[in-house]
Amino acid sequence: MSEEMIDALPHGWRRVSLGDICEIQGGGPAVRRTERIEAGVPLIRPADLRNRRIVDRSGMMCVDPRTARDLSKYRVLADDILVTRTGAVGRVALVTAQESGWLYNTHLFRVRAHEPAQAAFLLAYLSRWGAGEWLERRAAGTTGMRSITVRTLHDLPVPLPTLDQQREIGAALHAIDEKIKAHEEIIRATADLREVLSDLLMSGDLPTGSSAP
Repeated sequence: MSEEMIDALPHGWRRVSLGDICEIQGGGPAVRRTERIEAGVPLIRPADLRNRRIVDRSGMMCVDPRTARDLSKYRVLADDILVTRTGAVGRVALVTAQESGWLYNTHLFRVRAHEPAQAAFLLAYLSRWGAGEWLERRAAGTTGMRSITVRTLHDLPVPLPTLDQQREIGAALHAIDEKIKAHEEIIRATADLREVLSDLLMSGDLPTGSSAP
C-alpha cells in the first residue's frame, strides 16, 4: 500500500489501526501428530482457506474433543476472520456458523471485530491486494518461511466509512463471493458428471447414437 493510498480518504471516512477495532488472537495450537484423529473437532490450517472462506474438505485434521476443551482459547466463532501468519501471509477467510467452535492452528491469527457488523467489510478490506502487500512488506524471514507478528497485524491501517456504508460494502462483496461459490459447485458437479459419463461410454455400458439399434 503506497503512502499516497494511506493519505487519501473519501470524505467522512476515518483511519484506524486494525487492532483498535478488533481483538487479534495469535498462535493457535501446534497439535502433535499423535493428537490428530479422523473425527473430532476440526483444526483449520492455512490450506483450508480459499476465496475468503474455509473449505470444508474431507480429510481435514481433527483433534479429540477432550483435547479441544483444553484449547478453547483457540476456538473460532461466526464472523471471526482468520489471517495467515506464515508463508503466504495475509490470506483471509470468514468463519461462518458452520465452522463455529472449530480450532485454528499456529499458522493463523484470529481477528474478532468489536462490532460484529463490521466483519464482512473487514474481510473485504483485508482481502484486497493493498492490505496483503502492506503485510508482506513487513513480514520477516526467508522466502517461503516469512511470517508476521500480532503487532504488525494490529498496526495495519484500515480506512473506515460509517457503519452503514461498511454494511453496504460488505454485503455487496459477500454477494459476489456467494456467486463464486455457486459457480465452483457447478464446475465440481459437472466435472463429476463427466467422469461418470466417461466411464459409461468407455465401457460400452452407455451406447452412443451410432451403435444404438
